[in-house]
Amino acid sequence: MLIVDVEQDYQDVEYMPAWVSSKRIIDPTLLNFAEHTSFCTSSIIMEIGGSTRAKLKYECLLFDMDDTLIYPMSTGLNFACRKNIEEFMSTYLHIEESKVPDMCLDLYREHGTTMAGLKALGYEFDNDAYHALVHGTLPYHALKPDLVLRNLLLSMPQRKIIFTNADRAHVARVLSRMGLEDCFEGVICFETLNMHQGNELDNNIDGRMNNHHSNDSTTRIICKPALESFQAVAVIANIDPNKTIFFDDSVRNIATAKTAGFQTVIVGRSSLVPGADHALGSIHNIREALPELWEDEHEKERLEQVLFQSTAVETTVNA
Repeated sequence: MLIVDVEQDYQDVEYMPAWVSSKRIIDPTLLNFAEHTSFCTSSIIMEIGGSTRAKLKYECLLFDMDDTLIYPMSTGLNFACRKNIEEFMSTYLHIEESKVPDMCLDLYREHGTTMAGLKALGYEFDNDAYHALVHGTLPYHALKPDLVLRNLLLSMPQRKIIFTNADRAHVARVLSRMGLEDCFEGVICFETLNMHQGNELDNNIDGRMNNHHSNDSTTRIICKPALESFQAVAVIANIDPNKTIFFDDSVRNIATAKTAGFQTVIVGRSSLVPGADHALGSIHNIREALPELWEDEHEKERLEQVLFQSTAVETTVNA
C-alpha cells in the first residue's frame, strides 16, 4: 500500500474535511490501469475498498454534488458561479462581453463544463486560477446544514462516493457548510481526472502522486458527460457499474452513465428521461422512491425461504 501525504493540498482552506486526513491509504494496483484508461488517481480521493457485511442489491451509490445533493436555487450559488465564469471569460480571456453569456451556456451544454469548452476551443489559462476566481467568492455562507439529508446518507449501508466536475476546494467548502463532510467514503473531482499525465510518469506511481496538480494550460479537460470519465471512475473507485447507482440532475450525464453500465437516477425531475431507471423530484425523497437501498438481500432471501417452507407445510397438511 502507498501512503500519501495530502494535507498540503488544503493549506488554503480554512478547515480540513473529515475525508481528508494527513495520510490516506491508496491501493497502487488501482493506479496501473493503462489498458483501461489514460487517467491516474488523485491523492485526495479515497481509501479504496471497503466491504458491506450485508448482502446488498447495490454496493455503491455515486452522487453528483451541485444541484443534485445540495443547495436550492435560492442560495444564489448558481447565479454567482455563472457571473464569475462570465467575468473570467471577458476579463481574462478578452472575449467580447456581449457574446459571453450565450457562449458560456453553449460551451456548458456541449462539453459538460464551460471550462472544458474553453480549453477545447484553444483558450489557454491556469486551471487553479480559473477555479479560484469562479468558486473563490461564492456565497457559501448561504448554505445551511441539511440534517435530513445527512441522516438519510448515514442510514444507507452502501459505499457512498461523490463524482463531480468541480474542484476539490469547492467540494470541501460545500460539504462542510452542509454538514455532510463525513457522509462519503471519498470524492472524485476535477483534480482526479485531470492530473498531469506526462509520459515520464506512466510507470512511476510515486511520481504520479507527487505531480497530481495539473496546470497545463492546453490539456483537454476530462469531465462528465464524457464516457471516458465514467470508465475512469469505475476503475479508480473499484466499483462494478452494474451494482452502482448514479445520481445526477443532468440528462446528458444520466444517458452516458447508462451507456457505461450504471444504474441511474435523474434528480430534480418527476418523470424519467432517456437512460434513467428512476426519477426523483428531490434527493430527500430517496427513501420513498428507492426503499430497496435499505434492504438486506440475505434477509430478503431468508424471509422468502421461510414463506416458501410455510406454504409447503400448509399444502402438505391440507393434502
